[in-house]
Amino acid sequence: MQRPGFWDDQETAARTSARHATAQRRLESFRGLEAEIGDLAELAELATTDDSMASELDSQLGSIEARLAQLEEARLFSGEYDAGAAVVTVRAGAGGTDSQDWAEMLLRMYLRWAERRGFQTAMKEAAEGEEAGIKSATFTAEGENAYGLFAAERGVHRLVRISPFDAQKRRHTAFAQLDVAPLVDDAVEIEVDDEELRVDTYRASGAGGQHVNKTDSAVRITHLPTGIVVQCQNERSQLQNRQTAMRFLRARLLEEEERKRAEELASERGEQKSAEWGSQIRSYTLHPTQRVKDHRTGFEAGNAAGVLDGDLDGFVRSYLLRSAAGAADG
Repeated sequence: MQRPGFWDDQETAARTSARHATAQRRLESFRGLEAEIGDLAELAELATTDDSMASELDSQLGSIEARLAQLEEARLFSGEYDAGAAVVTVRAGAGGTDSQDWAEMLLRMYLRWAERRGFQTAMKEAAEGEEAGIKSATFTAEGENAYGLFAAERGVHRLVRISPFDAQKRRHTAFAQLDVAPLVDDAVEIEVDDEELRVDTYRASGAGGQHVNKTDSAVRITHLPTGIVVQCQNERSQLQNRQTAMRFLRARLLEEEERKRAEELASERGEQKSAEWGSQIRSYTLHPTQRVKDHRTGFEAGNAAGVLDGDLDGFVRSYLLRSAAGAADG
């Protein structure tokens, strides 16, 4: 970074600077933890002769354990795109209005979780349900290891509850799916042939002012060979929506390559499932009891309301640790 002419190539310089900032934060965190552990030894010695220091010792120990958990989590991200931004899409599944309502609940959960993690999010597209909820919604999440973290949540999510849309108050099961793709810059080469694309424009809906509701500014792009569909409606112009939709398409094509690679590795290992891609990963039960269980790891939480408010770190960390252990065994 100190070389003359470093900033002549703005894009490359910005990427290098971002990597430097990430490395600097990790180094500062590690050095800070070393200092705290040194203080802890002294505090523990004082606590043996002064009971009033015991509570301070417990508090300090809890803080250090939390910091260690964060460092342990950080080492789990080894994928090519794990450190970067993510394109996150929530889609309603089978279950009609209940599933559309569930999709909106899931969207809120992930936006709250992203806020807790300090990610920057931007809503890019949302299609409202006929009666309630959403059919789909797409947002971007930017922050350290955003893709690696959100990728741990990819799959089908199942909700069991008394339906608020059933006059007879019966228990219903609803499904929604989370798709995650890496949001990469133009330096990553992904070949897209214009002849393989169908581009449709339509009138944007939802929030955004009168302009978006009067012009066909929203853009939907279909990649004909794969059937992948991406869309964007929240940018200021049709051109910007198209550019963003193309970034999303490149991200989805990268995701598709990753999926095929995961399936090939699973096949080589003799596994029957496709490495969790598209599988039902978790059940959220709100009746008759309240609990959330991850089917991949067995991790459970009794505070369903807290989970739906974005308390997902336990689930994600358990999955990442399990995946890291599996990779080491392989």
